[in-house]
Amino acid sequence: MYAAILMTHILCATIWTGGHLVLALTVLPKALRNKSPEAVIAFESGFEKIALPALFVQVITGLWLSNNLLGDSSQWFNMKNPLSHLVLGKLMLLSLTLIIAMHARIWLMPKLQSHGLSKAFVFHILSVTVLSVLFVVVGVLFRTGGF
Repeated sequence: MYAAILMTHILCATIWTGGHLVLALTVLPKALRNKSPEAVIAFESGFEKIALPALFVQVITGLWLSNNLLGDSSQWFNMKNPLSHLVLGKLMLLSLTLIIAMHARIWLMPKLQSHGLSKAFVFHILSVTVLSVLFVVVGVLFRTGGF
């Protein structure tokens, strides 16, 4: 069961992180060159159909993996255990991701068609991309113990 949960978690991480890297490194530069948000809007409308379920599955499997690794959730906050630092790091990255993504979805995305790509929206895309890469880095640290 552990292997299946871990594999599912990693597969969903590849969807989430890979999609954001594609958005930030290929779609966004083209949209900025053309001064048109249409490419970003088109990408987002298709990507969110698989990205949001992938993120949800990552959260569920991540909670399961944390419980499996540390025991009950009270151990997540045991600062004497280095693994707890990683769990809290993942939870912090998740919180930041959700805050940035909700802000972009609620306040910035509706204005894309009429206002174009704002600096704030570009910052949001780049921020979520960096956070998604950091998710992967912290995930690897669970297995490697450090750099």
